[in-house]
Amino acid sequence: MKKPTIPVYFYAVAAMLFWGMSFVWSSILLKYYQPITIIFIRLLISSIFLFCIIILFGKFQKIRRRDYKWFLLSALFNPFLYFLGENYGLKYSTSTIAAVIIATIPVFSPLAGYLAYREKLRLFNFIGIGLSFGGITIMLLSKGMQLQVSFLGVLFLGGAVVSALLYTIMLKKLSATYSPLNIIGIQNFIGIFLFLPLFLIFEFPQALSITPNREIISSFLMLAILASSLSFVFFAHTVKILGIIKANIFSNLIPVFAALFSFWILDESFTMQKIIGIVIVILGVYITEINRKKRLPRS
Repeated sequence: MKKPTIPVYFYAVAAMLFWGMSFVWSSILLKYYQPITIIFIRLLISSIFLFCIIILFGKFQKIRRRDYKWFLLSALFNPFLYFLGENYGLKYSTSTIAAVIIATIPVFSPLAGYLAYREKLRLFNFIGIGLSFGGITIMLLSKGMQLQVSFLGVLFLGGAVVSALLYTIMLKKLSATYSPLNIIGIQNFIGIFLFLPLFLIFEFPQALSITPNREIISSFLMLAILASSLSFVFFAHTVKILGIIKANIFSNLIPVFAALFSFWILDESFTMQKIIGIVIVILGVYITEINRKKRLPRS
């Protein structure tokens, strides 16, 4: 493994910043468009950008026939089901809460590993899951023990987490043969056609009635190029240098960035209850990742 340098930490933080900001950009676009329209345009721009990069630098890899099913299945989970859950969750929730729930994906990854590959579950896995649930509960419940956000929103976000976990199982198979640029580019391209019928049937007329302004255009470009393209490239570089475990620890920053920029740009409340919830969730993720790091054999 290569020795870590300052630039790799810059790439890691930049990727988390873009992913954290993606919840803010999506919230802005939800003022104008329905979720499927946002996802469709986001994937369209991202695919064009990624394939331009792939062609420009000669990085295209031909897909083997036996891998067609894995690309289709992985694209079904992400971007299709994942983005449906994330964007509809955002519609019925807030940027901060959505980011915190999505940030629990590393906590539940060992559970997916156990179900798919019979990887062992440790005590720290259950501690991390318990802390994360506790932190989310603190953020979701008011002093009167009532939900502060729509249960439907939480349900959609939970579905996004499950989709992401199933996606990692498919990704493990593909990443052994294909580069991140090719995997993300092809999956986003397939995602366009998965969302196209839904877009044409349910949201096309409403999307045509809106005249894009500077806020819409800038949000789409930043969401597609920074959050759906460059962030994946940056994160792949981070994984290559630091390894999966160390790289995943940076995911703790996603809800922090989302909360700060939601407060600054969207005027979301930043209460002590929300801060405590974020800290507890991050602690749960951190404990899970540190435990996984300790179990790694020396290279």
